[in-house]
Amino acid sequence: MSYLVLARKWRPKRFAELVGQEHVVRALTNALDSGRVHHAFLFTGTRGVGKTTIARIFAKSLNCERGTSAEPCGECETCRAIDAGRYIDLLEIDAASNTGVDNVRELIENAQYLPSRGRYKVYLIDEVHMLSKAAFNALLKTLEEPPEHVKFLFATTDPEKLLVTVLSRCLQFNLKRLDEQQITGQITRILEAEGIPADTAAIRQLAKAADGSLRDGLSLLDQAIAYTGGKLDDAAVATMLGTVDRMRVGALLAALARADGPALLAEVGVLAEFSPDWSGVLDALADALHRVQVRQLVPEAPVDGEGVDIDALAAALRPEVVQLWYQMALNGRRDLPLAPSPRAGFEMSVLRMLAFRPAEGEGARSPSVTTQARGETAPPRAAAMAAPDTSRSAATAAREALARDITPQAPAPREPNVAPAAAPPAMPEPVPAPAPAPVDMPAPRMAEPAPESAISASALADADAWHAMVANSGLRGPARLLAEHSVFIGYNGTVLRLALPASDEHLKSSALTAMVANALAPVLGAAPEIRFENAPAQGESLRERNERARDERQTAAETAFMNDQDVQRLISQHGAKLVPDSIRPFDEN
Repeated sequence: MSYLVLARKWRPKRFAELVGQEHVVRALTNALDSGRVHHAFLFTGTRGVGKTTIARIFAKSLNCERGTSAEPCGECETCRAIDAGRYIDLLEIDAASNTGVDNVRELIENAQYLPSRGRYKVYLIDEVHMLSKAAFNALLKTLEEPPEHVKFLFATTDPEKLLVTVLSRCLQFNLKRLDEQQITGQITRILEAEGIPADTAAIRQLAKAADGSLRDGLSLLDQAIAYTGGKLDDAAVATMLGTVDRMRVGALLAALARADGPALLAEVGVLAEFSPDWSGVLDALADALHRVQVRQLVPEAPVDGEGVDIDALAAALRPEVVQLWYQMALNGRRDLPLAPSPRAGFEMSVLRMLAFRPAEGEGARSPSVTTQARGETAPPRAAAMAAPDTSRSAATAAREALARDITPQAPAPREPNVAPAAAPPAMPEPVPAPAPAPVDMPAPRMAEPAPESAISASALADADAWHAMVANSGLRGPARLLAEHSVFIGYNGTVLRLALPASDEHLKSSALTAMVANALAPVLGAAPEIRFENAPAQGESLRERNERARDERQTAAETAFMNDQDVQRLISQHGAKLVPDSIRPFDEN
């Protein structure tokens, strides 16, 4: 008998069973109940948060034999076929394996035919960002104006790689990472249903290791059940995950708070016996320091104190030292691959914390630093220079500290130049420069600053400046489309005049126009008033310029390729044939 993994066995079959994606479920439910169903949806988010699951439930809602609604029956032949992955009108395509333009052309050709059984033919394209640029371009027209019986559902973990022309044609939903409480609750329910005993701490470890992905959490749960033999014990799960016991983290922080170097290294030795992931130990240290800081600064907030004496550490450490140690833990984790060995890198991180600890008897308002090696206490100013600065270089910090200590003084009255015989030779005093004699000369005339409107107008004098400004504006999505499709007419320092083709009139909304104006404000000094003129403009938009440049590069690449002697010889002597749409400019990614 084959075993069905928990992630598939407990995959939600209705919207009500989904965990943690209420904002997406609400939008899709309203669309289905009102009959206002868009033709293309894009679901984004990290792995294992429900992208393809939502897409399948949505397809089931569209084609359920009892009618289109947000509550598919789950009992008809269509619902059962979709759940089993064998419904003929739900075409699931893995874009990672079908990246080429030929695959998309086949999809487009089949899209024109009516569905075989259901009301809609649904194309679910997973990891859609893996499609090639040529495949995207081939899909655009059908994606914008598909047949009435076709719906596109896209899923991706990397929406940044999608063309803005694709994004603008889809309704986009970003699925959230699940928090530990949501994953813990789902794992607990599944274990109760499966009749498997488990420690609460073991479930919490699995939820934390899932890192926001419920599918990862259920895969780890399958692994833990196999590893522990059917009873999830806290220590066994920790061993399986390679995580460190929280008691060990508490002992490390207690030794640091006491400035007990031997005890600190002894705890590191105990940890080494378990061959831990030292990066994970630094993560656990940072997590514990975060909880200590919350207890110090927001005492009324609930804090998980398991394994670490939060109250004792909060009382023993100054808040600024906790912040310093937290940054050291993060930096130590970052630098761990550069260390001679992972253990050495970890030891240097905690020894760095030991070197920067609060001095005995010092108040919270005078943060001094004790040098552990010599038992000396540095004054606060010197401590600021000695402590590592995570945002500036040490040289910069030292220069600023010195600048604060050295202030210009008025020259003191000069004494007679007589020194005792035993005194060291006096340093020559700087001779003040003689004051200039008063002369009746006209004051130099300062250049008057140009009016702000003149500066702004010169910054946007022609179409080339407009194209460069749009390219560097940082605009994304539909707002960038509006700017790229607009043709520059003129700018007088306050009013920016643009023209927009009739085919792009849908982009001309007040919200998008305001976004474009605000993006131009840092360069122009203020957000301009944007006016769109109906008369056709003489010029080209940034989109048209880019397309023209792309076509020119493509034509040049094809010409150079076909004129190559080796290519001509292969065609004439060996019957070689050119694969259509396979030539790309050398500089194209």
